[in-house]
Amino acid sequence: MAKNQRYTHFEHIALTADKDYASGDPVRIGAIAGVAQTAAAAGEKVTVWLDGSYDIPVAGALTEGQTVYINGSGTLTATATGNNPFGVAVVAKGTGTAPSEVAPFGHNPTVAVAAA
Repeated sequence: MAKNQRYTHFEHIALTADKDYASGDPVRIGAIAGVAQTAAAAGEKVTVWLDGSYDIPVAGALTEGQTVYINGSGTLTATATGNNPFGVAVVAKGTGTAPSEVAPFGHNPTVAVAAA
């Protein structure tokens, strides 16, 4: 192992919260997208899981494999316009806002490109 290595698998990371988060909230800070493991106030460290899948409310209809976006208020949506990529829908879902299984992009280059 390299002496300067910090994360072996980069499954989770502690980031400085850009706003208040509750455990289970979707998080997108810069080009990193994940789910808050812990609650944190803005300016505190929040542990963000970057892998796995989570049942998170999403607005709009989804198909399996469709990109899910996060809006400025931190909620997930099927609408791309004006929003940033967050993850991918694991299951299909009808219209309206309801929990859907979503896998966050984590540190995927797709997220980094959209953040630029």
